[in-house]
Amino acid sequence: MTDIDTASRPREESGQAPPPIGRWTRFVTARPRLSLLVALVLTALAVVAGSGVADRLGSGGWEDPAAESTYATKALEREFPDSQPNLLLLVDAGRASVDDPAVAAEARTLAARLAAEPGVTGVGSYWQAAPSAAAALRAKDGHEALIAARVTGDDSAMGRTLDRIAPHYRGTHGAVQVRLGGMVAVRHEMQTIIKEDLTRAELIALPITLVLLVMVFGSAVAALLPLGIGIVAILGTNAVLRGLTSVTDVSVFALNLTTALGLGLAIDYALFIVRRYREELSTGAAPLAAVGTTLRTAGRTVLFSALTVAVSLAAMMVFPQYFLRSFAYAGIAVVLLAAAAALILLPAALVLLGHRVNSLDLRRLFRRGREPEPAAGTAWARTAGLVMRRAPLFALGTTALLVLLGLPFLGVRFGTADDRQLPASAESHVVQQHLREGFPGTPGGGLEVLAEGRATAAQYAAFKQRAAALPEVVRVDGPLVKGGAAYFTVQPRGESVDDSAQRLVGDLRALPAPFDTKVTGTAAVLVDTKDAIAERLPWAAVFIAVVTLLLVFLLTGSVLIPLQAVVLNALSLTAMFGAVVWVFQDGHLSGALGFTSSGSIETTLPVLMFCVAFGLSMDYGVFLLSRIKEEYDRTGDHNEAVRHGLQRTGGLITAAAVILAVVMVAIGTSRVTNTKMLGLGIALAVLMDAMVVRSLLVPAIMRLTGRATWWAPAPLRRFHARFGMSEGEERGTTARTAAEGEAAGRDAPAPAARAGASRGA
Repeated sequence: MTDIDTASRPREESGQAPPPIGRWTRFVTARPRLSLLVALVLTALAVVAGSGVADRLGSGGWEDPAAESTYATKALEREFPDSQPNLLLLVDAGRASVDDPAVAAEARTLAARLAAEPGVTGVGSYWQAAPSAAAALRAKDGHEALIAARVTGDDSAMGRTLDRIAPHYRGTHGAVQVRLGGMVAVRHEMQTIIKEDLTRAELIALPITLVLLVMVFGSAVAALLPLGIGIVAILGTNAVLRGLTSVTDVSVFALNLTTALGLGLAIDYALFIVRRYREELSTGAAPLAAVGTTLRTAGRTVLFSALTVAVSLAAMMVFPQYFLRSFAYAGIAVVLLAAAAALILLPAALVLLGHRVNSLDLRRLFRRGREPEPAAGTAWARTAGLVMRRAPLFALGTTALLVLLGLPFLGVRFGTADDRQLPASAESHVVQQHLREGFPGTPGGGLEVLAEGRATAAQYAAFKQRAAALPEVVRVDGPLVKGGAAYFTVQPRGESVDDSAQRLVGDLRALPAPFDTKVTGTAAVLVDTKDAIAERLPWAAVFIAVVTLLLVFLLTGSVLIPLQAVVLNALSLTAMFGAVVWVFQDGHLSGALGFTSSGSIETTLPVLMFCVAFGLSMDYGVFLLSRIKEEYDRTGDHNEAVRHGLQRTGGLITAAAVILAVVMVAIGTSRVTNTKMLGLGIALAVLMDAMVVRSLLVPAIMRLTGRATWWAPAPLRRFHARFGMSEGEERGTTARTAAEGEAAGRDAPAPAARAGASRGA
């Protein structure tokens, strides 16, 4: 693998001549002003290219496009548009009855106007329906009834149609009050709220992040650098998403991940690089040499970290739902752009700033006199020492705690995203809640059976009778026949997506019929989505595990450390999954957090949260392991390497985790429940990983495994010597040492023997 750099810091005190500046350092620092000017121009172009991206994003994408339910839905939309209403007008007659002549006349007028609107088809209402269908469109108390219609086109077209017609129908019309609901209204309102909440989250996160960076660095100049890298990554990703919308569907929820990872990872990478650069300056290195050493060490780690995070996010490409694939698009783009900005733009800026990177040290305003500061990382060194002295206790205790926190996930119930994702005051949520509580059955929540192939009336009647005899069925309406196709509407007992409704999907699909049948509806989409995820999940897990094992091996040359990394990273996510079920499914803290629990978790959310949180956990794991490996290569002392690695990175990882958690919590202030769950859940996972797993569990486990931590069989040692992510000037020495050790019939000597190994910072 190509090294990022081969430069190291000159050591004038030992009389050594400065080593040559590496190719990468020369490339990124040759014309720093030109590099930054080009970056500024490209960022401006990204602003233009990415403008309006939110308006082109979809608010769906949870269904499997190859599923039976998806095929049936599209066929019904094409052949029987009246069967798939997605816009509902809730007509409230106040104290009067919906059968009052004045109310009925006004409702018929509204329905006629709606039917004449471009982009609207299949208009029907309680006042026009046949007696058998009218009962489902009238509230139990007789004061409310429905007008149903279908808005045609894709998400963008439906949104434009709704924006155009909604003001003319919403509100008071003579004797009635009208509110808009239905899936098109729910999704459009969700999209609007997400855009508004994202702007608010950015306004919250940016100033708080800047304050935290100033507290970490002291220097206001150094603090602005990570923030600038994050902004570049976010704007660049918006442009990428805008381009992708021309060729594929992209979910609006991906914007939240763009903001969170754009700020979080860019700040992580910039923190790591700026911190190491300042350390090198403090030892007397010239700025250019300090940049070279920083790229060779911290830069190598950033590159490796970006690869591991991208791998975790790329696993979502395995799934067919464009909701999940959208997060892979956004995540991979923002990770690579953040790493590129940190490895190209940041070194150029550091060369220009030189020692001025430490300017405007605002912490001096709060210091008393000239009290000496404690040595960097002293508290973390003491923590590492305590943990390793009581390694069995900390290993068992933290593992038990994490498993206990994850137990609520054993009771998870999967469902679909619906109007309850919206705040209780949202108009479409209010309408849908009225339907659930005040109307017989669940209007729009039944199952549809598409029958393809010509059949006689007797055959249709026989099938209808068999379907009506199923124990979970309240009634069967239809068939409505058109050409060689027909459809039946099946109303299940209870909620539209509960366990009985999902069982009914299987029962309907198993019914014998002289024609082809396909079942769709909310419960059918949920069943097909769960099946698609269950089918692809093992492949995604194997992909993440195998590539992570390979990458960590390339970093460390150890067989055991990659296994530890995968297991401990997965263990760090248990608290997140337990909290998601306890809070968002079971409804604890729903009042304090301002959401309505639907009693289930949207099926794709755990997959998304796992991929994102696992990638971020690997991000911090790489930071810690790379510093431990660097010290172990220098000294060959395993325990000291672990202690030193935690001392040098514990504060950095914690600061990065807190900053990322702030960004995720800002995202978690969203009024849309899925976004709130994503933000708060990942914030918890990040904090648990940094403060429990990296600080306590990792050093305890590494103390228990001892020198065996670094073992690898001879063939793998040779593979790592040739392809591993070792530092450039060491590669030949490393390969020779491994070969000599093998020839002598023993393991390679301790890395302390490598004279060219980098020093620990």
